[in-house]
Amino acid sequence: MNLFKNKIALILVLGIASSIHAALPSNISELVENSAPAVVNITSRKEVKMQNSMRGFDEFERFFGIPRGRGFPQPQQPETREAVAYGSGFIFKDGYLLTNFHVVDEAEEITVSLNDRREFSAEVVGIDPLSDLAVLKIKGKNLPKVSIGDSEKLKVGDWVVAIGSPFSFDFSVTAGIVSAKGRSIQNQNIGNYVPFIQTDVAINPGNSGGPLFDLDGKVVGINSQIYSRSGGYQGLAFAIPIDVAMEVASQIIEDGSVARGYLGVRVGEVDNDLAEALSMEKPYGALITDVEKGESGDDAGLQAGDVIIEFNGKEIKFGSDLPHVVGRIQPKTKANAKVIRDGKNVNLKFVLGELPADERTFIPAKTEISTDPLGLKIEDLSEDNSRPSDPENGVLVLRVNNGSPAYGKLTRGDIITEVISQGKRYAIEDAESFEELIQRFDEGDKLAIVGRRNNNRFFVAVTVD
Repeated sequence: MNLFKNKIALILVLGIASSIHAALPSNISELVENSAPAVVNITSRKEVKMQNSMRGFDEFERFFGIPRGRGFPQPQQPETREAVAYGSGFIFKDGYLLTNFHVVDEAEEITVSLNDRREFSAEVVGIDPLSDLAVLKIKGKNLPKVSIGDSEKLKVGDWVVAIGSPFSFDFSVTAGIVSAKGRSIQNQNIGNYVPFIQTDVAINPGNSGGPLFDLDGKVVGINSQIYSRSGGYQGLAFAIPIDVAMEVASQIIEDGSVARGYLGVRVGEVDNDLAEALSMEKPYGALITDVEKGESGDDAGLQAGDVIIEFNGKEIKFGSDLPHVVGRIQPKTKANAKVIRDGKNVNLKFVLGELPADERTFIPAKTEISTDPLGLKIEDLSEDNSRPSDPENGVLVLRVNNGSPAYGKLTRGDIITEVISQGKRYAIEDAESFEELIQRFDEGDKLAIVGRRNNNRFFVAVTVD
């Protein structure tokens, strides 16, 4: 009897294995052979400042109030070292390459390596931090290029293939399926303007900027992010749809910058209780929570409490869908929307404004000061990077390093005006004073960071590392 059961189990296992094998695509090797020549490895280099710590003497000075003078150690000048970043990319036309912005951010030297072992020095044509994209250019003869696909036609469950350089293992190939579409992700480099493709393709550091192919050998996405608690692949990878990427690339090449449509509204999600209160049959759409005076939404008659369920022919299921759709439409374009207001359907017409250009999205490395204990990069407020509504004193946050104490607490564009520790308040005048203040604290000290974000005051707690 047991022997009979074992035979049945063996037959079932073989049957399942046979079914899985039959479901796997058979042309991946051919796809890779045809597409890999246009995929590149990218190595970017830059000089970074390393702040020398005087922590031991600082503690002596802190407790005894003895100033530094003759015979005492003096603060050393920051040292510099070379930082190297690795990523991937692909040639899409006439020597133009696409990759992620974070791969080449602040790079002083960029080297592009092809599958045939040729190497080129690349120049940055333009960047778009909001979509985490960068366009590079190399000069060479007989350069290959990829075929561009249509990410709109991609369906959940479709097979996709990634080629890149995870952990510097050149031209590695992985495959999987599309897990979801239209994902909205917030991080330090991008806003709400990319409807990510979620896949289960194995992606790791070094794959960033590499192409995601469909089984026809056409690029349908750019591998950009992973969701991970370990720093490595855990089954969730995210790619920028190629339709979005090509729109950005075209604007960068033609205009040198990227323009996005703008409504001038704040949006939220509709839950079950709100749907009932707004006389909606089910929770869906983008809830308008605030309308900026004088902007496109205000001119069209949009009101707080309205729910946009369709914009320019595109269905809006979630609040996060609205920036995806509006941001892909050019400023000054006429558009229309279906809105639910007080339980009734209302049609509104818009002339889109332009998403305000924020010069804070990219600041040259030479103007930055690195505050390592919190994982921040900051600089002084100035006429070039501040707005009339900003406070007069404080420091501007340029970046928050992933995994740092301030990660998830502070974000690019925040203005820090004050630090509180053990009941003492320290006003922040400039970047230098902030740097000196933070260096006084020990690992594990709790700080309250006070500042302004979008003209609103914030308090966040950060632990010094």
